[in-house]
Amino acid sequence: MNTLPNAQWKPAVPRSVPPLAGLPPARPSCTRRSCIPQLVSVAAHSAPNSVALSAGPDSLTYAELDARSNRLASYLRSLGVGAEVPVGLCLDRSFDYIVSALAVWKAGGAYLPLDPSWPASRRAFALEDAQAPVLITRSTFTSMRARYLVDLDRDAFTIAREGAGGGFQCADVKRDHLAYIVYTSGSTGEPKGVEITHGNLLNMVFWHRRYYRVTAQDRASQLLGLGFDASMCELWPYLTAGASIAIADENVRTSPDALRDWIVSQGITIAAAPSVLAEPLLRSSWPKHTALRYLLSGGDTLHAHPPADLPFRVVNNYGPAECTVVASAGVVPPGSNTSAPPAIGRPVANTQVYLLDERLRPVLPGSTGEIYVGGSSVGRGYRNRPALTEECFLEDPFRSVAGARMYRTGDLGAMLADGQIGFRGRADNQVKIRGQRVELDEIASVLNRHPGVEASAVVAESDGAGDKRLVGYVVSRPGDALSGLSLREFLSAQVPAYMIPAVFARLNALPLTPNGKLDREALPAAGPHNTLDHSAFRAPQTAIEARVARIVAELFHIESVGLDDDFFALGGHSLLGTQLLLRLGDAFGVELSLAHIFEAETVAKLSAVIENQFISELGAMSEERASMLLAETVRQP
Repeated sequence: MNTLPNAQWKPAVPRSVPPLAGLPPARPSCTRRSCIPQLVSVAAHSAPNSVALSAGPDSLTYAELDARSNRLASYLRSLGVGAEVPVGLCLDRSFDYIVSALAVWKAGGAYLPLDPSWPASRRAFALEDAQAPVLITRSTFTSMRARYLVDLDRDAFTIAREGAGGGFQCADVKRDHLAYIVYTSGSTGEPKGVEITHGNLLNMVFWHRRYYRVTAQDRASQLLGLGFDASMCELWPYLTAGASIAIADENVRTSPDALRDWIVSQGITIAAAPSVLAEPLLRSSWPKHTALRYLLSGGDTLHAHPPADLPFRVVNNYGPAECTVVASAGVVPPGSNTSAPPAIGRPVANTQVYLLDERLRPVLPGSTGEIYVGGSSVGRGYRNRPALTEECFLEDPFRSVAGARMYRTGDLGAMLADGQIGFRGRADNQVKIRGQRVELDEIASVLNRHPGVEASAVVAESDGAGDKRLVGYVVSRPGDALSGLSLREFLSAQVPAYMIPAVFARLNALPLTPNGKLDREALPAAGPHNTLDHSAFRAPQTAIEARVARIVAELFHIESVGLDDDFFALGGHSLLGTQLLLRLGDAFGVELSLAHIFEAETVAKLSAVIENQFISELGAMSEERASMLLAETVRQP
């Protein structure tokens, strides 16, 4: 187990500074009708020298956050940004991202998260589909096109001059104005943009602050991707309350042990983690005394209950992007002896969760029904998709409020005896992969554009470790010899990495039901007899290579792995990487990090790293131990 750092985070107290240009001359009023930008300005005026954001040794005070966002907002206004105008944000997780999002709101607009890790074509599609005339980015991503490109590197001097005389006033943002558009996977082969209003967002923010009793003394973590709608819960409930947010480094947000150590050393009081990362955190060894009060889980099914001696509470959250991140939540009780997964809690404030049959009638307690969500968290609909909006956002027959709607989630649930909701899976073929919502039909639609693919299907199957992996089935065109590598390269240019199947299997034809639909149940298991190779197979040559290959194959539940097979091409990700590190450590007695896997992603390269560690340590070993390890590196006949 990694040792926990002794240093505890202490709030930075900056020296007295003169008022920054761009701050409003008078303290803004704070009411329940205020929207996010006004509430953040209130917090800035209440405690201007308090730390709003920190990342490693760097920090940003509330006065600096307010002033920088005011100046950028003033510049955005000069470009025509106002109510209902979407502004693309293509930035890494940083102070600049949060400053830019706040600036868009202060200018009156709505922001559009564009994850830099997405393929360029996906980012371009979202920017065009949302009809965003302005894009805020840095020089790294300026290959993207927009009517107005705001390059924070190139335009830094121009933006800094904005509001130099002070007196900036935030736009009159209304609750029914658009706050943000987030793109999710779509069954038609194209992503769809979910529109969320300031009223939707405020309902979540005020509920979150009450439920977790957020105060200015809290320190929250920020580790989710900022293009992921759940990151809204990591930011705005805290910045509107005057609390502090710590932005985690990239290496921290993928390693359970490193994340635990960072949470403790940073004095985090409320942390959020995707379910696949929260589960190993529950099994970690925590100090008895930690500042952490709550660990929030969500994005996928939580399978584990916390142990009784965990020094903080675990909360399981549920909610689609269409319902402003969280529709229900509940504290997960300890339950090491129960096999049932934790419930998804009860509806959040001003939100209704209905469990209905196919005729939209409530099902009996304990019976499974489809989950519909109504109330203040239900978003406006899909950007430029009126037919799809009408199909998924239905009139709410259980409320007398004019215009009330409910969202059909496609998820299944049942009312439990204690009044909480038990999650029962999906009603269709939409799945969650590593916390991200994926429409299987979207992947198949993209695969079908490959010139060598005649037809395709994609399914999600258990990887044997409680997670899911994607399997792609392809029927090739006559005379075309497809390879897994060519399919992976084709997809990687158009969809995010989590949407690329770990395995591709060849078929002569897709199995169909009598009415002509794809028969998913009849798809054969992917195995050596039908799997498309990711690369030309090279067998292991040394005992070390053979053992590493066997460990990797067991991790992915496949029969064999070649020297040149890529860990990530096989479907690997950071959490599986952590498991691989543990197994290699047990097998060889070496200390490796995730960085080794990212840099040496094949069996051959990883084996070479292990051999090099052996060689560097030979001088400190006994003759017997050294002879044994040297024998391991001798080539096999």
